[in-house]
Amino acid sequence: MVLDIHATPSIPPNPRTTAPGKVQYAAGGVARNIAECVSKLGTKPYMISALGLDMPGNLLLEYWKSAGLSLEGIRMSHEIETPVVCIVFDTEGEPSAGVASVESLERFLTPEWIVQFKRNIASAPIMMVDANLSLPALKMSCQLATEVGTPVWFEPVSVAKSKRIASVAKYVTFASPNEDELISMANSLSNKQKLPTITKNNNTTISSLFQQLKPAIWVLLENGIKVVVLTLGSKGVLLCSKGRFNYKHIGPKRNDRSHEIGRRLYDTISQLCPSERFFSALRLGERSGISPYVVHLPAVECASAVRLTGAGDCLVGGAVASISAGLDVMQSVAVGIAAAKGAVEVETNVPNGYNLDQIAADARSAYLGAKVVFCESTL
Repeated sequence: MVLDIHATPSIPPNPRTTAPGKVQYAAGGVARNIAECVSKLGTKPYMISALGLDMPGNLLLEYWKSAGLSLEGIRMSHEIETPVVCIVFDTEGEPSAGVASVESLERFLTPEWIVQFKRNIASAPIMMVDANLSLPALKMSCQLATEVGTPVWFEPVSVAKSKRIASVAKYVTFASPNEDELISMANSLSNKQKLPTITKNNNTTISSLFQQLKPAIWVLLENGIKVVVLTLGSKGVLLCSKGRFNYKHIGPKRNDRSHEIGRRLYDTISQLCPSERFFSALRLGERSGISPYVVHLPAVECASAVRLTGAGDCLVGGAVASISAGLDVMQSVAVGIAAAKGAVEVETNVPNGYNLDQIAADARSAYLGAKVVFCESTL
């Protein structure tokens, strides 16, 4: 859990002086944002984290309690300094600079703390870990999930921390990098010549972008990651897998539809985004068992973009909630895209609530707009 401090100037700022604008506190942290989004889409998350008994920690704790979510997995102590991230935005709502003080997560969220919750991990449809964890804690989490048959979703957090994938790639079912994090992850996993950063502009096509990213995608898949959910901002998502890309059966053996919202989400999306229609068109059964498969799902246009910081987290949250409810991977990523659109339209990291009818309509738009980008036997 992290307290975010968002500073947005009302005029372009100048160096070495202040600018008028707005400064706000926001409940944040990648894992916390994802968990909040998951809860608002009908699946109750179980959070394993660390929190200080200080001013930032009390703000986060009250917010978590108000959502009716469990505190059992959250380590709390006066010794812990609650993680805080300060982000300065430009006048368009894009992050321009930031400072993160999150060392407490690495110090106090230890393997010894995490192992206590093996039963919770075993009963979960899916486990999401982010790269804020220390290497020992990250490895312990992924090993526990693998032992009990729970799929692992890895969220890279940042370019610097995304390199931590090197120690856990073989345990990971899903990973959700952006383009820069993808390159960083691939370079950390490969002993070959380092891959360069990509070049793009507003006119770059999906096909052109994929050709640049293809070597890095392949490195992740070759190193054991089953599905790469590559986020492209306003250009949508590339869904990539090595082997027979069976979207219908890559995922948990358990699901959670105990909440009415989760049941409605499952029923509505199953009806509006029928999996058989898409899968029969792809003729997945005829693909080679070693053939990579890449599908592009477009973003959904929003009325007005207010802030972009929570979009990626809500994309993952929407997908995780949907997978937990029993939807297939393609349907789930479409819901994630719809959830991300909702996050872009508000100032907070996660919207105060989601309208399921709007989520369903946006998910259907992304789902029906999906197109195969690559389906040959080799990259």
